[in-house]
Amino acid sequence: HPSRRRPRHWMLATALATAALATTGATITAAPAAAADRCRAFGPNADLHDCDLYKANLVGVNLTDANLTRADLSGANLTGANLTGANLTRAYLIDANLTRANLIRAKLSFADLSGANLIDANLTRADLTDAKLSFADLTNADLTEVHLNRAGLVDANLTGAVLRRADASFARLSEANLLTANLTDANLTNAKLTNAKLTDAYLERAEFARADLENAKLTGAYA
Repeated sequence: HPSRRRPRHWMLATALATAALATTGATITAAPAAAADRCRAFGPNADLHDCDLYKANLVGVNLTDANLTRADLSGANLTGANLTGANLTRAYLIDANLTRANLIRAKLSFADLSGANLIDANLTRADLTDAKLSFADLTNADLTEVHLNRAGLVDANLTGAVLRRADASFARLSEANLLTANLTDANLTNAKLTNAKLTDAYLERAEFARADLENAKLTGAYA
């Protein structure tokens, strides 16, 4: 089962450092108030890198082009949020709610979206290279021209998702549900699709060179 939050080794290190300073009588300088406020300043182009936003309520927030690299958004509610062009590289979005979120051109490489709710989300041209999406729900999501190279989508639900011209080369889609998904012109070279459900999927001109389709269900698929 995926971890609910990112590792907190730095918290232990900070506590030990504080204790050491206390025993030597050294002065501890408080962080500037501006630095603390940075993680509460939401809006376009916001700088929220490394911020702890665990289970934050961010429904409908506008974070266009925001910097959220390595931010912890696990369990956060981002329903209807605008994250167009946002940088979420290596961010933690485990079990986050991104229903109907706008993630057009968002940078999500190496992000952890395990168990995330992305129903009806718009991920057109988003970069999900090496991202973790196991058990994520992408029902009816728009993944047109998305980059899913080496992404992990084991047991992900992609029912009705649009993956036209998506690059999912080397992606791991074992046990994934792609019922009625549109994979027209998609690149699945070297993808792993063992036991995947592609029933009634649209596969026109999709590239499956060296893909592993062992036990995949292709009943009614349109090729």
